[in-house]
This record gives sequence, structure tokens and C-alpha cells, in this order.
Amino acid sequence: MAEAIYESDELLNQYLLFHYGSREQLFPYDFSFPDASVFDFPQRCVREGVDEAQLSNRSRALDLGCAVGRSSFELAQIFDSVLGIDYSAAFIQAAEQLRTKGTHPVSRTIEGGHALSEMVSLDPSLMSNKVNFEVGDAMALRSDLGTFDCVLACNLICRLSDPMVLLNRFSELVRPGGQLVITTPYTWLESFTPADRWLSAGAKNSFSGLTQALESTDEFKLHAVWDMPFLIREHARKFQFSIAQASRWIRS
Repeated sequence: MAEAIYESDELLNQYLLFHYGSREQLFPYDFSFPDASVFDFPQRCVREGVDEAQLSNRSRALDLGCAVGRSSFELAQIFDSVLGIDYSAAFIQAAEQLRTKGTHPVSRTIEGGHALSEMVSLDPSLMSNKVNFEVGDAMALRSDLGTFDCVLACNLICRLSDPMVLLNRFSELVRPGGQLVITTPYTWLESFTPADRWLSAGAKNSFSGLTQALESTDEFKLHAVWDMPFLIREHARKFQFSIAQASRWIRS
């Protein structure tokens, strides 16, 4: 299965750096590109994504596809309780170690056969008992999750075998008046999602497909849409530069 790559040491190290690495660890070059807007993506998903002024409640938040957990800790600065769920057991184990110990070893690849063994850390002020992590499948979530004042789904939709299964579940997860925040670069790959299940199938584009799915029952209204660049380091001379489209939806 394509999802198995997220259990690999290579992907775990990349995501630990993506979520917790310093700017020097991620991009140690003195170039005008990239600018600061490509860093701290998990934090920005919360800071830009959640409209605190529009929140009627701050009881519970769900970070779906939380990876190694940085956005979950950011949500805990706003909400009383946060649940982070990811399909990867390796990612959840790393997130839990950062929650309890505040540090995690990381191997930063320089080039083939050469890597630096380092540490990444979570600010002690963010180590919170308000955050819990568990392994779970976004398309087969347990039935007793309950409801949330905010659901965050960052760069998840285009990694599901059938995105509509999750999109149809959101109305059960988000409380009336709650917020749904989605980011995605729409990197559709048939190894993850059959082409006839891409949100662009039968629609003008992927965002049109997303909008049709969420607004079809009049339960979600689009509140905002914007672009979010981000950078993932593969090795010292290779980086993934992507632009996720972010959208905030309010549950009626």
C-alpha cells in the first residue's frame, strides 16, 4: 500500500524536520528564496486557519492527519482538549514522545550515505496534557469520537483512497457553529487515490469538487480561502516546494 511509506524512517525524519526543525536545519542557505512564509507550516495551519473571533466554543479540537503532531500542540493553545489522529503508527509514536519528553532524535540527510544525527524539540511551554494522540484511519474513524468545535485536516484529502468518505463524515464531527479547516496541494496520485475519485473528476477543478461536496447539504458555508506555501527538506540540495490551498468552513 502507498500509505506504508509513512512508516519509513526516511519519511519520519522528513516530517520531524518539517514540523519541528529550526530554519537552519531546514534551509541553511542565504538566498532570497524561500522567504519566511514557507516555514512553520503546521503552526500556520492553526494560526491562519482557526478564526478565534468566530468560535462559539473552545472545548474540543480534532487534528486529523496530524502526522508528528506540531499542529495539535498549537491547537492546544486555543482549545481545552485536542485529539490528534494519524494513519501512521510511527508518526503517532513520535508525536507522543514529543508530548511526554519534549525531544526526539532525527537523522538529517546531507547526501547519499551521509546524515547528521541531531535532535528536534518542542518548546516546554507547549508540552500539554490537553493533547492526546492515537492511530486511526481517516476513512474509518471510530464511531464514538463525538463532536468538535474545530476539525483540522491539513494535506490529507489527496492522500485518501476515497476522499468523499471523509467529506461526508465532517458534518458528524463538526458541531454547529464549529469550524472545519482544510489545506491541500491537490497532489493527486493514483497510487493513493483512483483517478475517478479525485475531487477534480466531474468538476471544474479540485476546489470546485470540494465545494460541491461540502455545500451539497447546506451544512457548511465557505468562510475563507487562501494559499499557503510550504517547504519539505529531502536532503541538503533537494527540497519540495508546494502551495497548499487552505479553506475555512463554518458548520451551520
